[in-house]
Amino acid sequence: MEVKLKPKFIDLESGGKNIVIINTEDAKDIDVSALDRVYVRANGKKVTALVDTSSTMAKQNEIGLFKEVQKELHLTKEPQSLSIEKIDKPKSVYLIRKKMDKVPLKQPEIESIIEDVMNDNLSEIELTAFVTAVYINGLNEEETLALTNEIIKSGRTLHFPKKVVLDKHSIGGVPGNRTTMLLVPIIASAGLTIPKTSSRAITSPAGTADVMEVLAPVNLTEKQIIDTINKTNGCIVWGGSMNLAAADDKLIKVRHPLSLDPHGMLLASILAKKKAVGSTHVLIDISIGKGAKIFLKQDAEKLADEFIRYGNLLNMNVECIITPGYDPIGQAIGPALEAREILRILEGENVSPELKEKGIAMAGLMLEMAGRAKHGEGEATARSIIDSGKALEKMKEIIKAQGGDPSVSSKGIRIGKKSMTIKATQAGRIHYMNTRDLSTIARAAGAPKDIGAGIYLYVEKGDKITKGQNIFTIYAESDSKLKAAEELIDKLQPVELEKTIIGTVFSKHKS
Repeated sequence: MEVKLKPKFIDLESGGKNIVIINTEDAKDIDVSALDRVYVRANGKKVTALVDTSSTMAKQNEIGLFKEVQKELHLTKEPQSLSIEKIDKPKSVYLIRKKMDKVPLKQPEIESIIEDVMNDNLSEIELTAFVTAVYINGLNEEETLALTNEIIKSGRTLHFPKKVVLDKHSIGGVPGNRTTMLLVPIIASAGLTIPKTSSRAITSPAGTADVMEVLAPVNLTEKQIIDTINKTNGCIVWGGSMNLAAADDKLIKVRHPLSLDPHGMLLASILAKKKAVGSTHVLIDISIGKGAKIFLKQDAEKLADEFIRYGNLLNMNVECIITPGYDPIGQAIGPALEAREILRILEGENVSPELKEKGIAMAGLMLEMAGRAKHGEGEATARSIIDSGKALEKMKEIIKAQGGDPSVSSKGIRIGKKSMTIKATQAGRIHYMNTRDLSTIARAAGAPKDIGAGIYLYVEKGDKITKGQNIFTIYAESDSKLKAAEELIDKLQPVELEKTIIGTVFSKHKS
């Protein structure tokens, strides 16, 4: 039954969902409740929208339209009236309930769910129920492959003429793990194709895309990416600008606030994005440790086996390495600080040896995977490329191709103008570096939004320190954010000295 209501424009966005507000009394009369769905018709157009009810935002015989609904109906001014019609819940709601009841889903059923995800037909509650059901009950092989393929189909895909297209992914949680920005120029220098799409920070002080953006634009179109690859063999761009594996971005919005990484969904998410950029050979870096996403070695080994198995089923050559994630990789945390650190390594400075060695090791494995180096010789080949300056030259080519300044150097990177250096008030040995707390402090200082904000570390786990020695420096763009970071130091436990928490006995020196 269609009902006529007077539209009222609401000057707000709902975050991507089509939402309408119906007066509480009207909702009773036409038998709709919050989160029910209705067709909204106007000007010969029709959209599906979720209902919210209110006694204040919409008067009786009135319907409030959020900006998304206004746009889809092509409304530039409020018409005299429009019609709504209550509709049944989409089939995928019942399929989600089926998954909650521990019943495996078939490929067409997962296809139906992803189709509704892409059409914004599911409420946040229903989408959360799906992620939670997968987290609790898992996915079998058929479900995992179906979800992977549907995520690939949900967005655009890239295709390159080369038989070998390399890629890598790091299972996150470790600050400063910027190996992508070392291995991409190494691999590209060797004449191999590596179209690297990277993420922005969600809960960390910097994502690879945030760090690369200090040096060059990362919001590239498909044509710009292909042009960059044709010129340089490589790129480092933000995946979100490409609409690749689009359904995954919608699922991530639910997963991250809940800190949920369901096993099957994690596999599908990563492999779908690699397949979507045309990857044929993929290296997965699985870090383990207290601050990383994976805590135990046995869990990492199981995950590695699954990546390799599912990669083969998707016609991709996948290899995995398991690396320590107990401490930050490198010394810098924050976009500009990390960009400066990468350039310093490429320029030949003796800084952050752990980050350099990890980047070389990973690049070496990828050269061997692609047949560009013999087994056991990849690392030496990668090292010669970086030590010769070829990787720096290639990085500058990529920066230029992406629209950045190829004359950039580490000395030209601007970092936060406000700083505070934390010094030890007693001697001892560094027992533990709490990556999560260090990330929290860096974010309080303004990272990643303030690109110059973050932390620079002078020590690492196992180091002997003396009284008065520098432990780390916090950088910020304003006094207020520096103060916010300072206030966290004594509350958190960023560094432990043997069995004593240094955080309680720091001396602080501002500049």
